Amino acid sequence: MSATDAPNGSFDVIIVGNGVLGLSLGLVLARRGQAVAVVGEPHRPYAGSTASGAMLGCFGEITTTLVASDAGRTKLELGIKATGMWPEWLAGLGDGAADELLTADGTTVILNTIGMAEIDDTNFRAIREELTRYDQPFEDVDPLDLEWVDAEPISRPLRAFHIPGEHAVNSAALLVRLHDAFVAAGGTAVPGEAIRVDHTGDQVTGVTLTSGDRLTAGQVALAAGSRTQGLLNELPGGDRMPPLVSGYGVSVLMKTFDGTAPRSVIRTPNRSFACGLHLVPRGEGQVYVGATNVISVQPRDAADMRDLVFLLQCAHRQIRMGLWGSPIQKIQVGNRPVSVDGFPMLGAGGVDGLWIMTGTYRDGLHLSPLVAQEMAARILGEPGAEDFELFNPIRKPIQTMTREQIIDNTFIEQFAIGPEQDWTLPVDWHHWIGMDLRPAIERWVAEIDPEITPPAELVFTSRFDPDLLKLLREYYARTRELW
Repeated sequence: MSATDAPNGSFDVIIVGNGVLGLSLGLVLARRGQAVAVVGEPHRPYAGSTASGAMLGCFGEITTTLVASDAGRTKLELGIKATGMWPEWLAGLGDGAADELLTADGTTVILNTIGMAEIDDTNFRAIREELTRYDQPFEDVDPLDLEWVDAEPISRPLRAFHIPGEHAVNSAALLVRLHDAFVAAGGTAVPGEAIRVDHTGDQVTGVTLTSGDRLTAGQVALAAGSRTQGLLNELPGGDRMPPLVSGYGVSVLMKTFDGTAPRSVIRTPNRSFACGLHLVPRGEGQVYVGATNVISVQPRDAADMRDLVFLLQCAHRQIRMGLWGSPIQKIQVGNRPVSVDGFPMLGAGGVDGLWIMTGTYRDGLHLSPLVAQEMAARILGEPGAEDFELFNPIRKPIQTMTREQIIDNTFIEQFAIGPEQDWTLPVDWHHWIGMDLRPAIERWVAEIDPEITPPAELVFTSRFDPDLLKLLREYYARTRELW
């Protein structure tokens, strides 16, 4: 449907971004009687939703650094609440939605011989501790009894446990269901790209599309993932928000060599600045394998050879050797929206009628039912059930770790890239590399800024990305002026 199909191109609410977050918000608002337009190109270039594994869980993503801060725990608890919303959310997407969309029965977390104790063992333990803390069920699995797993001997799993409540959905099918439900509820899907948020003084008036068409509304919500930044750059208040960058990632869909697939998600803990190796069943002998994570100032639309080779080697070495002979059906590239302090941006955007819902990093799809309900309430002038104040887009950088802790974390995560790529070193070299690498990181963070330190993955990437370094330095300079 085009913009001109709506009366005068005028709406109550315009949502920029037709990924899972944007469509979910549009669906909630349309069902509440609002005239809503969701703007986005149908093929969703640069999106994160289309390339995601769509794991419906938060415990499998836990790291020791996440739960060491109040901000991290707040984010975790939002994820726990979102998990409880998914059964009703899926039921509301039409007959048979749950049967069609759910592809995995729980999640099995493995601790294997790849990686480092300082990351893999501690994160494996942290996941179990938090499951116990929040009284969530899980059960230990003997590695010899792991269904479907057949890793190479030097990458074999040492321990494992199963989380029965953390499932996965088919993200492509989910987007179709959300779109259809949104349109059925009276929403308008506008194919195209918004290039500007229009405003008169401090009041939003609508958006302008690349075609030159204008849509008008008194409320505009930006849910365009990492591409939201381009719209914020031209808005009052945009310089008071943490900038957005992309967590570019590569994933693949493959048909397994023997036509089989596991019943559950199989994953490792998060490691090496990324979200851990994970394999997700997609039905009929198809599996999803993901995903890499590289911070990039600009969203990416094509996979680098190094990322693809790395991902595929990890999959057949660490999960199932027979994948080596499996045909690849699709190579996917996605861009996770990452705020430079690492936390979501959820709330009012500094101009009356402007709302921001992005910066969700790896959690956007999982959080979508909760965030959609909460943001809809705020747009309609109602109190939310959850406190999003910490994640207000207009904020000082959230700092959850000391500079020394971030340096330690950067060093360990960077060092851990080696074992996963099967490097071998003389024993003494681990110590010698550390003697040189850690001081180099210390000097580097001092060059980024004398006081503020970005998260470890941004520290790492900024050493070889001058655009990211420039962005961080300018943002921290603004922070001192504004706050």
